[in-house]
Amino acid sequence: MMAPGPLNLITDVPGLMVGNAADARVKTGATVLLSDRPFTAAVHVMGGAPGTRETDLLAPDKTVQQVDALVLSGGSAFGLDAASGVADGLRAEGRGFAVGDQRVPIVPGAIIFDLLNGGDKTWRENPYKALGAAALRAAGAEFSLGTAGAGTGASVADLKGGLGSASLVLPSGHTVGALVVVNALGQVTVGQGPHFWAAPFEMAGEYGGLGPAPTFDPAAMAHHKGRAGEATTIAIVATDADLTQAQATRMATAAHDGMARAIYPSHTPMDGDLVFAAATGARPVEDPIWGPLQLGHGAALCLARAIARGVWHATPAPGDTVPTWKTRFTAD
Repeated sequence: MMAPGPLNLITDVPGLMVGNAADARVKTGATVLLSDRPFTAAVHVMGGAPGTRETDLLAPDKTVQQVDALVLSGGSAFGLDAASGVADGLRAEGRGFAVGDQRVPIVPGAIIFDLLNGGDKTWRENPYKALGAAALRAAGAEFSLGTAGAGTGASVADLKGGLGSASLVLPSGHTVGALVVVNALGQVTVGQGPHFWAAPFEMAGEYGGLGPAPTFDPAAMAHHKGRAGEATTIAIVATDADLTQAQATRMATAAHDGMARAIYPSHTPMDGDLVFAAATGARPVEDPIWGPLQLGHGAALCLARAIARGVWHATPAPGDTVPTWKTRFTAD
């Protein structure tokens, strides 16, 4: 029997922390995931329009096998600077890859496009380095979902998007969690109704408990966004299992199943969909075949649930270009 962890957040994985920072005027933000020590990380990209920093070094054949933090941010290419703010903060703490007497924090990141969401984007100085630094300072076990952090300015086809998270404790005792910024071209709900595509995977009414939609048109697609680069869902799946970078890559790959279950359609040419994987290595994996398989399955389940939770928790703000799920479907 599988059940969510006590917080139903990615920070149910022992040792992990998440920090959010946002600018309500700009309608954007940044989110950082880190631990008190370096952790194994990997990435798998399936969208056609990704925006990333330092993802090449996450390949299993590269020299550096562990990272100090992972950063998710709004701002399109400008948002990649959020990772610089995180790196500066970690370096000040004496953290990073040792090269002689220098420390170089390894901080891969990914961004969403949120530049047309109604916020004031007339900044004279890129705000994302400061947002990354603020997110690092805010890091802890508990954090807000919905219109928070890197999900502050996110949207999907016809609703406001957001920051989502979920966790799961596997029968093996391993914990798996997901953290996601939902900013997709596709829909997370079925047709014009309130039911989530991820409804079959919901646990304990975590996004309304409505159950699956009674009917749907399998050929239907909503169109709100559509120009290249204006959509992307970026995520992190994490576990306390002891994984190699190659095994973590497989977990990230399997987690994309959760994205496909929760967003319709996903992985389009206009989305930059990607999944990072993080493994703290605290618990051994006893079965080399079934252990990684179950971790990938759990990661996909967590990601599907986290996507729905991110949209379900979104809150309205002045200047929004689309409604929130609760504004559209919940009576006053």
